Amino acid sequence: MDTFLSLLSSISWWLWIIIALIIIALRDVLQKNHTISHNYPIVGHVRYLFESVGPEIRQYFVANNREELPFNRIERGWIYASAKKENNYEGFGTDRDIYAHQHIFINNAMMPYQATKDHPNAIDKTFLPCAKVMGEFNQRKRPFRPKSVINVSAMSFGSLSAKAVESLNKGVKMAGAYHNTGEGGLSPYHSNGGDVVFHFGTGYFGVRADDGGFSMEKMVKLVQENPFIRAIEVKLSQGAKPGKGGVLPGAKITPEIAKIRGVEVGKTVLSPPNHKAFSNVTELMIFIEQIAEATGLPVGIKAAIGKLDQWEELADIMVKTGKGPDFISVDGGEGGTGAAPPSFADHVSLPWVYGFGDLYKLFKDKGLSERIVFIGSGKLGFPAKAAMAFAMGADCINVAREAMMSIGCIQAQVCHTNKCPSGVATQSKWLQSGIDPTLKSVRLAQYFKTFRKEFIEITHAAGYEHPCQFTMSDIEVNVDDHNLSKDLSRTYNYNKTKVPFNGMEEFVNCKHLGGQN
Repeated sequence: MDTFLSLLSSISWWLWIIIALIIIALRDVLQKNHTISHNYPIVGHVRYLFESVGPEIRQYFVANNREELPFNRIERGWIYASAKKENNYEGFGTDRDIYAHQHIFINNAMMPYQATKDHPNAIDKTFLPCAKVMGEFNQRKRPFRPKSVINVSAMSFGSLSAKAVESLNKGVKMAGAYHNTGEGGLSPYHSNGGDVVFHFGTGYFGVRADDGGFSMEKMVKLVQENPFIRAIEVKLSQGAKPGKGGVLPGAKITPEIAKIRGVEVGKTVLSPPNHKAFSNVTELMIFIEQIAEATGLPVGIKAAIGKLDQWEELADIMVKTGKGPDFISVDGGEGGTGAAPPSFADHVSLPWVYGFGDLYKLFKDKGLSERIVFIGSGKLGFPAKAAMAFAMGADCINVAREAMMSIGCIQAQVCHTNKCPSGVATQSKWLQSGIDPTLKSVRLAQYFKTFRKEFIEITHAAGYEHPCQFTMSDIEVNVDDHNLSKDLSRTYNYNKTKVPFNGMEEFVNCKHLGGQN
């Protein structure tokens, strides 16, 4: 034994390296799973190394400022600077190609709107509530006017980390916005004082009956025990994977998640493509009215848009009955925080601007646009894009990825792997330990406030007091040269319905204004 150990100790370090390389080479030649490694032993591993770090190299060294997707470096930089209350200006003119196809132009007024000394925006430059009240037309018991036109979109605890959700909720409280729970149920991390929109899908997490269906009893109890829930949203589909269900593996169902979602610990749970609570448009309408009657809250629906025949059926029933959803959240087919197969994220459902235009026009033609609060969701967290959305008929916008970036997301695009390096989209205790909710909540709030301030300034530059006053002729979309650029009304073939507006002072003392719990 001593002789053997002595022999090993006599081998020099460089010989050990050679032995290790020989072992790796033998392993590469004998395995059949990876052709490159088999054909090019040892050297083939370099290819896999470069492939693994390629996205980071392109992101930081290769791509130019306007080149990346889904958010380019300039867009991310604006969010980061806004969230940190740093200088978010750019100098020496824009580096954007303003002659590029679909570039947005906002027509400014010769003389901008001038706020008086006692105007709400002279007192608070970030005060910008929604011009419509959710549930007002349908006379719900507890109508709700969102205090902010920008809010946090549906992202559940489970897809986001506990500290990320906590940061978002504390941030919306500071900003006077609302926080959509996503379909993972209402967690303790959603309960830090911010207004909440409770969202559920086909899994009915948080309001789930023993048979996997919907429990009205649990819904009523949830609303009664949590008065900060201001509205309820039924998810029909989402932009990342419309029409596709989901699977929550049993290995991910911890006691905490099981309690929040109302499922069994360690048991795999399916979220089917279809709802159990309804199977057609008429039943959906009945379901909405039942929830609204039982809870007293505004009830809306969320969907990505494709075919319009069932939407037209919904509109016809609304005209006939005088009832219907209080709000509709339109999700863009660009995909969002939800993990999805590329075939879905890239191709199924329309991008927001097309889907929203089609849907709004349908409801406008039926005379329904005034009674619904339209919410846009799909990369709209920038003032100029929001101006376009409001000109098309949106009343509020929800942001998901922009909100994530404000609390530290670096667009690593590994949300589906549980290895998010910033700790935002992971359940790893170690990775999320770097998130300080006390700090990150302030950054989310500051991003929202900066957004609203700049949005108000753009609105005033166009000669208006509130973004709801934007018309489709105020925004032009570049087609080729200026002679071929079109305003939105000619691009999408409809005109937005005028939103009733009597001045910002009306909102200050509105009894339905959010953030007053």
